[in-house]
Amino acid sequence: MPFSKWDVSLVAHWFTIIGLGMYSANCKKVIKNGNHLINSTESEIEKELGIKSRLHRKKLRLALSCVNNDCDPLTKSASKLNYLWVAKWLDDIGLPQYKEAFVEARIDGSVLHHLTIEDLTDLNLTIKLHYASIKRGIQVLRSQNFNPTCLKRRASPEEANKKDWSPELISLWTSHRTMEWLRSIDLSEYTPNLRGSGVHGGMIIHEPLFDSDLLATLLSILSTKTLLRRHLTTYFNKLIGQKLVQEKRDYQAKSTPLLPSTKLSVSVIP
Repeated sequence: MPFSKWDVSLVAHWFTIIGLGMYSANCKKVIKNGNHLINSTESEIEKELGIKSRLHRKKLRLALSCVNNDCDPLTKSASKLNYLWVAKWLDDIGLPQYKEAFVEARIDGSVLHHLTIEDLTDLNLTIKLHYASIKRGIQVLRSQNFNPTCLKRRASPEEANKKDWSPELISLWTSHRTMEWLRSIDLSEYTPNLRGSGVHGGMIIHEPLFDSDLLATLLSILSTKTLLRRHLTTYFNKLIGQKLVQEKRDYQAKSTPLLPSTKLSVSVIP
């Protein structure tokens, strides 16, 4: 049955299914049927349904477009990932500190796919490095058609003795898998410092401003420890390959460095 012909009880139940069950009671009071909801204005959704959260309204609009098959294929694939999966994904990319805000906003796969800088500032994300981490994490998910099992959380048995990986495989590494690699190159003492930094494989491969110096800073390896930093640089450059190392250098030569403390400025982010 087309969504437009659903009665109010079905529509109210659907609100619960998509994670917006807190509005089901209001839905039963003011919505006549699916067609009524589809044709409701933004103002009506905010006032009559009581959906004050801009992100909740965005989620509802995206969910409606998916249930009506009025969305692009990538959004449709992303919509299969619910907000609890996205919360786990924040662990995977090394940003668990934002889980509560994302869960409260009910950020699911489709909202993640269409996330804007304004959305992120609403979620109290103010660090440019963390913005880059989320941006590159989403880039990886898009490249994998939002496959829920695409990320690599641990080294497989086949990788145990492997010394070289393709950029495509590295980009799938979670923060935990990245820490495994750091421990494998004798940096176990510094690895815990990476927690909450937003470092993952997609960041390593796809972020042109991310290099071994930034990684060393995030690991809290002091600039005076030149031998240790050189050790990290050697293994990092070997990991990503000389071609990508040069591409990053070329980009960084004409760009402002990405620092852990740099604040996110909406006006300067493309």
